[in-house]
Amino acid sequence: MKAASTPYNPALHRFAMFVACTTLCVLIAGALVTSNDAGLSIPDWPTSFGSFSVPPWHGGIQYEWSHRAIAFSTGLLTVTIAFWTWFSDRRRWMKALGFAAFGTILTQGILGGLTVLYFQPPLVSTAHAAVAQTFFCIACAIALFTGRKWVQETPTEEGSLGNETQRPHLLTLALLSIFALYLQLFFGAMFRHHGMGWLPHVVNAPLVALILTWTAIRALSRYSKIEAIRRPAIAVLFLVIVQLCLGFLAFLTRVEWGKDAAQPEMLMVISTVAHVAVGALLLASTVIFAIQVWRYVPVSVRERIPGEARKPVAA
Repeated sequence: MKAASTPYNPALHRFAMFVACTTLCVLIAGALVTSNDAGLSIPDWPTSFGSFSVPPWHGGIQYEWSHRAIAFSTGLLTVTIAFWTWFSDRRRWMKALGFAAFGTILTQGILGGLTVLYFQPPLVSTAHAAVAQTFFCIACAIALFTGRKWVQETPTEEGSLGNETQRPHLLTLALLSIFALYLQLFFGAMFRHHGMGWLPHVVNAPLVALILTWTAIRALSRYSKIEAIRRPAIAVLFLVIVQLCLGFLAFLTRVEWGKDAAQPEMLMVISTVAHVAVGALLLASTVIFAIQVWRYVPVSVRERIPGEARKPVAA
């Protein structure tokens, strides 16, 4: 068995987990800004009313400034984890991923500034939302790659795999699920930023749910004894159900009940923010699921072929 290419660093792993949790807070803060129509409460960027000091804490300013403050703090944390992995992790691809995370959050900050400076153009605002969730996925992946199981364990067969000739392959389904979620994210963000109507997002939702459910059930029926695949598959199934319920509630509160509201109402804000947060968790869970399928399933397939020498996968 080939040894791990880098020693397990529990401090780095805990810090990576913290960055991932902080990123989720950024997403929630951003959803609060949009849901409360507070996107242009501070009309300039990167300053706030021409200053870097804390502006008057009232109205939509509290949402917008809080979002900027949390995002800036997350950026500093990302710089830390980029240099930490660069100097302490022996894996070249991990070093690159750390700086890719920094580049992603830098892009995210620039898109946020352009959103303000150009008065929230739908495409820029949608890109801002998509890059934010992409960074969340990268942060979660870094937390996974620095974890004890990824660093110290080598994938082994843990159960019956069934007929490996079935098509499409599970990895193909996992990648298709990620694509479907990004398409749904685009439709949802364009609707929230007034770039298109609600119909594409609503019509596409059952298709996305069907693809995710098919993928998760396929994984559970064939690889249920592999914990690294079973756990994210269960998470995906659970989050799909929750997300559909929240989406229905958000549609009722925002499109049906709240269409004539003078300003966003509390239930409208809560349901929409929860819908965005669970959507981010669903996308990240699907990405983690795809990574684990990529890592484990090919090894298991090789072990079923008689006479083929096993080639361990290094961390």
